[in-house]
Amino acid sequence: MGKQAEYSAGDYVVYPTHGVGRVQGIETQEISGVTLELLIVTFEQDRMTLRVPLVRAESSGLRKLSSRKLMEDALTTLKGRSRAKRTMWSRRAQEYEAKINSGDPVSIAEVVRDLHRGPEQPEQSFSERQMYQAALERLAREFAAVEDIDEDSAAVKLEEMLAAA
Repeated sequence: MGKQAEYSAGDYVVYPTHGVGRVQGIETQEISGVTLELLIVTFEQDRMTLRVPLVRAESSGLRKLSSRKLMEDALTTLKGRSRAKRTMWSRRAQEYEAKINSGDPVSIAEVVRDLHRGPEQPEQSFSERQMYQAALERLAREFAAVEDIDEDSAAVKLEEMLAAA
């Protein structure tokens, strides 16, 4: 019963592979003769509803929204120097994908920072642009929820920070 108190309807949560979602509530369902308490989380941007068994919520990586402090750490990372490696794109792409799906805002900020291209820099490949967009959207969603602003404003603020860095 202790887990139930951690999440309540209306809370924002982060699921590693899907980003920011909103708790709709907790329901009890019987599946194969076993009664499970399920946390119902909707992801507006993906028009998706996820049912996570409460007993597996933590092990699945589901977490509360980042604290302001953690978000500030992510923004500091965003403003830092790019550490793009000179390895093959396929290997970097796998690393970036893992960072995005980790759900950790600091790791996602690293991807955004490393893939950001200023006006004076060479053009990105299609897959680099796609990955950059995915990371930026994921970071912007959490930033928007933490700051209580809309997603578009959050993305604009993040890109302004990148341009100023």
